[in-house]
Amino acid sequence: MMPLTLAEVGEAQIIRKVGGKPEVRTHLENLGFVAGGTVTVINTIGGNVIVNVKESRIAISREMAQKIMV
Repeated sequence: MMPLTLAEVGEAQIIRKVGGKPEVRTHLENLGFVAGGTVTVINTIGGNVIVNVKESRIAISREMAQKIMV
């Protein structure tokens, strides 16, 4: 298991765990980051991560990406 920030660009990953405070976890789950789901890193810009999750392209901060384990 590793944080999403270490995932290879373009490679689909399975989300294993979403960490952080309950409100952060709820926010990420509402965006589609749920355990067992698939996420693909599209690009990293200035530490922020652009990902494809549930057919949507989403930009999240490095801090949030650190809480998503793949």
